[in-house]
Amino acid sequence: MKVVISGYGKMGKMVEKVLIEKNIECAGKSENIVGFDKAIARESICIDFTVPEAFRANYRFLAENFKAVVVGTTGWDDIKDEVTAYFEKCGTPMVYASNFSIGVNVFFAVTDFISSLLGKTGGYSPYMVEKHHCHKLDAPSGTAKSLAAIIDANMHTNMDIQSVRCGEIPGIHSIGFEGINDRITLTHEAFSREGFARGAVEAAIKAENLKGVHEFREIVFQ
Repeated sequence: MKVVISGYGKMGKMVEKVLIEKNIECAGKSENIVGFDKAIARESICIDFTVPEAFRANYRFLAENFKAVVVGTTGWDDIKDEVTAYFEKCGTPMVYASNFSIGVNVFFAVTDFISSLLGKTGGYSPYMVEKHHCHKLDAPSGTAKSLAAIIDANMHTNMDIQSVRCGEIPGIHSIGFEGINDRITLTHEAFSREGFARGAVEAAIKAENLKGVHEFREIVFQ
């Protein structure tokens, strides 16, 4: 198995660290993936942690040239149908996620379960506060949007999300369900970016045997 890293910032370096630990070959690292060697690309899975603008410009090259692609970049929800359709057209497996942390994907499942029950009983109002480091460009985070989509679908709400950007917080997502007589709270806190990198590498391993386009939380526990 060969992996190419698109975007060699903090996340890219963390992905490389995990690849070395797992004895997986890193076939290349690129800040400009459209210039990457196509022969190597055909034998490799690309893990993309760039920025929204770069992914928007590069996704066609990724779909046309790589064996499979894992997308950790967020901020392209408005062209999601266009992107996934192009990967399907090219026959290139794609795994994407707003958050590749295994713990967060458990958090998605727990949130779905609880909000589904409360959606049936009624009497509770949801809220969310998400906190990240001051360098994070998007607010709310992609993870917060994914959580809100789950809750809104189950409880028929349009939940407000409060975003905090401060210091070097890796990521904290807190959800509350406020009732008249009690409150239910759920919190996931990331200690570092390493959990995101480990999940992305796990997605790349799974992508070797996949067909089509998948959200990570659909396949992570298979």
